[in-house]
Amino acid sequence: MRSEQGRLLSLDYGSATVGVAVCDPFRIAVRGIEIIRRDRENHLRQTIRRIVFLAEEQEAVGIVLGLPLNMDGSAGERVRKTEEFRDLLVRKTGLPVYLQDERLTSVEAEEIMRDRGIPARDFKKYVDMIAAEIILSDYLNMDA
Repeated sequence: MRSEQGRLLSLDYGSATVGVAVCDPFRIAVRGIEIIRRDRENHLRQTIRRIVFLAEEQEAVGIVLGLPLNMDGSAGERVRKTEEFRDLLVRKTGLPVYLQDERLTSVEAEEIMRDRGIPARDFKKYVDMIAAEIILSDYLNMDA
């Protein structure tokens, strides 16, 4: 089991949105906190500012970033962009950024929303934040 303590921020990084989740300092409970939206994929200044603010506000000691591998485990263009985003996060937050396989998190997020009774028409509103919750939970459960 992981011996580290302190809050981790989790990010589901997409071309137009970033889902954000956080865990408690003992790394037991995970909750989604918001979805950051942007107009264009490469306009990251406000997105980064918001993440820096959230990391400080939540007193995060690290960031877990979803890694969008292909289903066969290979790395495509989205992985390259995610790695560039990770490097930017490290520079701007000064925090360690851990990559976590995010394959099938969107499918799992949709199942969770169905279980929670969220209407299918509203899935798009919440899927990225719930995917960030799953990414963080998966990361925390790796060594559990």
